[in-house]
Amino acid sequence: MADNVVWHHHAVERTVRAEKKGQQPAVIWFTGLSASGKSTLAGALEQILTEQGYHTYLLDGDNVRHGLCRDLGFSDADRKENIRRVGEVANLMADAGLIVMAAFISPFRADRQVVRDIVPDGQFIEVFVDASLEVCRQRDPKGLYARAERGEIKQFTGIDSPYEAPEQPELHVDAGRLSVAESINQLLEYLHSRGLLKAGYRLVDMEVMA
Repeated sequence: MADNVVWHHHAVERTVRAEKKGQQPAVIWFTGLSASGKSTLAGALEQILTEQGYHTYLLDGDNVRHGLCRDLGFSDADRKENIRRVGEVANLMADAGLIVMAAFISPFRADRQVVRDIVPDGQFIEVFVDASLEVCRQRDPKGLYARAERGEIKQFTGIDSPYEAPEQPELHVDAGRLSVAESINQLLEYLHSRGLLKAGYRLVDMEVMA
């Protein structure tokens, strides 16, 4: 960084923006294999929180590669830079007072730690969306595992590139066993226990979200 680049402090601070929105900001980071259910859970959680009056934003792995990270490939170095950029953006959104959902494979522990270090203490929540490789292969909604196994996609996580599972995530969701509704209710109960949701928050109706 150039010596003449100096951080500019603003009169309106992070706490003020959060108070105006009446909520605690956070970065909820969903990590797991492709097809484990990260985007499904992050999207459902955003919808539910928005319906209950919270201010949110969802950052999705595929979407950011259409713009912010369109210049990056899938080498280890590019994956590292992809997560760094998203972490910075997520932190800026939390700085604005939002509850940010980020759904990224983010296979390397060191890269996820970089994001944790960017976000203020207590505002980063790592959610391990845990589904086995076998379950993810069976789901495979985009046909990516089949393509990777045919050699059409290189450096695919779980096939020819490793996934480093979180050792101490804030929340471990057994997405291979639980339904979407059960997983979402686990998330809501955890967020309430952390003080992010007010006492009047509502759980998901299991029959409605089947």
